[in-house]
Amino acid sequence: MSLQELFLVAIGLSMDAFAVALCKGLSMKTLSYRKATIIAVFFGGFQALMPFVGWLVGRQFQHLIVQVDHWIAFFLLAVIGGKMLYDAFQKEDVENCPQDLPLWELLVLAIATSIDALAVGITFAFLQVDIAVSVFLIGIITLTISFAGVLLGNRFGAAARNKAQLLGGCTLVLIGTKILLEHLNVI
Repeated sequence: MSLQELFLVAIGLSMDAFAVALCKGLSMKTLSYRKATIIAVFFGGFQALMPFVGWLVGRQFQHLIVQVDHWIAFFLLAVIGGKMLYDAFQKEDVENCPQDLPLWELLVLAIATSIDALAVGITFAFLQVDIAVSVFLIGIITLTISFAGVLLGNRFGAAARNKAQLLGGCTLVLIGTKILLEHLNVI
């Protein structure tokens, strides 16, 4: 996987965190850079941790499924991207965004928005991706995008939320398709 593809995967993975960060920013009556930073660190940290955990799991089972690893990578990216596309077309009530910032809630949200990164980490093991570069890039991009999401949510509201999920979903599905086609020697 090239650095450009990895960059696109990182952006795609960060879109769930971006959408939640938008919601958090929307719920802030006055912008708090401290809260925006805490949210960004949680989301970026978990988004970096989960692919590493997935990579460790994938390395354990790599020898068993090397013949179908491209199908697994395609399936996982297509399912994750498909769910993001589905979510982009669902109506969400902005009133459901809680205004406080309890630690337990941040932890749950950070885990929930990074589960897809766990699955992508498994595909990284099959694709022989440099995990250190991947984890760093995914974490930094998610941290930056989450921080921006809080700021944008506070300023502009939920209008960008569905567009972010749509972009992220399309990106992951297209990269999964490219991986599959490359391994089938179609491209």
